[in-house]
Amino acid sequence: MQNDRKKLLLHVCCGPCSTTALERLYPEYDVTVFFYNPNIAPQREYILRRDESKRYTQKVFGTAVPFVEGAFHPDVFLKTVKGYENEPEGGKRCELCFRLRMEETARFAKENGFTHFCTTLTLSPHKNAVLINRIGEELALKYDGLTYLPSDFKKRNGFGRSVEISKKHEMYRQDYCGCVFSMRKSATYKGNV
Repeated sequence: MQNDRKKLLLHVCCGPCSTTALERLYPEYDVTVFFYNPNIAPQREYILRRDESKRYTQKVFGTAVPFVEGAFHPDVFLKTVKGYENEPEGGKRCELCFRLRMEETARFAKENGFTHFCTTLTLSPHKNAVLINRIGEELALKYDGLTYLPSDFKKRNGFGRSVEISKKHEMYRQDYCGCVFSMRKSATYKGNV
């Protein structure tokens, strides 16, 4: 029997955000998780989020959902957002960060034979799904032949469902978006990176 499901590369920012997205996408797509997040600081936080995302994916989906890690080069993120360091959360710096991660996802998808790409970023109640989907559509045009799958994973209680799944699997849930700038605004920041 031939598998005619579309190949989807899913950009994942952390384990908890992947939960609802994978639950909704896996029945219809051949999903591969792509962990590309050069914005995450410090490196120990990056490793924690990467490992938790991988652990969840392998525990729940086994080899049916491959896990691919992109390159971790924080200098690429810092260069991308240079001049926007003092922007408020949700401002231009975040838009540049979304685009950086989604563009690498689209590039990887195009070069590796995927038909679709998507991101878990729309699960967060703090993220602008309209903006994220607009970036995705622009990138699909740039990478001809690739389709962006628009989403707003927080809808239909998506965020609440991710909390439930995270508790069930005893997942680490971070308290800041990921970058050094959002970390400094978090309640647990102690001044050391």
